[in-house]
Amino acid sequence: MEMDITKILDFLPHRYPMLLVDRILESEPGKRIVGIKNVTINEPFFQGHFPGHPIMPGVLIVEAMAQVGGMLMMESVKNAKDKVVYFMSLDKVKFRRPVVPGDQLRLELELLRLGTKRCQMRGVGLVDGAKVAEAEMMAAIVDR
Repeated sequence: MEMDITKILDFLPHRYPMLLVDRILESEPGKRIVGIKNVTINEPFFQGHFPGHPIMPGVLIVEAMAQVGGMLMMESVKNAKDKVVYFMSLDKVKFRRPVVPGDQLRLELELLRLGTKRCQMRGVGLVDGAKVAEAEMMAAIVDR
């Protein structure tokens, strides 16, 4: 199921400048999800990272991945508007190449384990089909 930004805003509490998901392209609730982040020179972090050589910070690539993963979790929760996803751990984080203005960051996440309040996911970030980042993460769903 595809979701535009208005639907994403219904699920995620993030807002500018921390909302790092522009669209959900595919979603299989309880299994996997694919989202995108269009990276533009207008991103506020490019002012300082790095002047004259803009590179998206790795922690924000992982945050974008986590937000898409949060969408996957929220799809399976009743009363999602009353819940929020907190990430508990990150493992096996690797960065393969820089993400720069003009890139479209494709974020693919798969659910490894789902409990009633916690889940474990594996994510990968791609630009033009090339892997730029990967991580395993654990998250909890809590009341707002």
